[in-house]
Amino acid sequence: MFQDLISRLARGRVLVVGDAMVDRYWYGGVERISPEAPVPVVSVNGNDERLGGAANVARNVAALGSQCGLLAVTGDDEGADILESLLTKSGIRHNLCRDAAISTTVKLRIISQHQQLLRLDFESRGTPEARQRLLDRFIEVLPDYDVVIVSDYGKGGLGHIQEMIAAARERGKHVVVDPKGDDYSGYRNASLITPNRKEFEQVAGRFSGNDDLERRARAMVDELNLDGLLVTRGDEGMSLFPRGQAVIHKPARARDVFDVTGAGDTVIASIGAAYAVGAETVDAVHLANVAAGIVVGKLGAETASPAEILDAVKREEQE
Repeated sequence: MFQDLISRLARGRVLVVGDAMVDRYWYGGVERISPEAPVPVVSVNGNDERLGGAANVARNVAALGSQCGLLAVTGDDEGADILESLLTKSGIRHNLCRDAAISTTVKLRIISQHQQLLRLDFESRGTPEARQRLLDRFIEVLPDYDVVIVSDYGKGGLGHIQEMIAAARERGKHVVVDPKGDDYSGYRNASLITPNRKEFEQVAGRFSGNDDLERRARAMVDELNLDGLLVTRGDEGMSLFPRGQAVIHKPARARDVFDVTGAGDTVIASIGAAYAVGAETVDAVHLANVAAGIVVGKLGAETASPAEILDAVKREEQE
């Protein structure tokens, strides 16, 4: 049954809308401390640029074999040019609403000996005009897709989320949201939202044990009129609270955890890809749990392929 789901992913059409960014890495060695201040001097000898934020979600969708499109507000600058180039190389259809009044979000990480020494963020919030253009374009392309993923990184590129959810739901399409901030009212009527533990507790309050978590999660599902809520809990796995159904707790599957960067992107991408081909929520979450267990065993924001997922499931069945 799981193998059948994997084989069907290539037929799915997933639209990702959200805060896209460039993840930039500078690599180098540290051999001395600066005479100007007590800080390490990094001799840069390499660099890398990758898709980040909502663009990394799209990259994860494409890695699963699904057809994917991305909508985002960006600056009209070098960062947007880099995004377009990387998206094209990844086979992701894209429409960037360029706004000359802002800068494309770029996160620069300085790495030495596999350790992050410093991160510099270059960002500015999108204008109302650009966010309106994003909504107009969303309505235009929505019929071409089976499911919508809203990837909110709180960078100000998203607006009119309620209008997007309403438009998709009226057409019978699932909307999966990776939320941000301390107010989830803007995600009302979504199919599923996927906060991590910290994000959930920021809105619902700290919980003590599974019973308390379930009480708070059920209240959120009712208040926001969701079909379900998925709380990712790091090494404690993830907990799914479907409306009107029993809670499902999934244990963490990673054998070795090297880097949790981008794991949330993998989770929501997997769920969206599964929904796009008609999978039930429990199967979509199972796929997400396996895929997340694979990516945290890699360094940096990475993806999981169908072959890796099938191999992981087969290996566990044999144990």
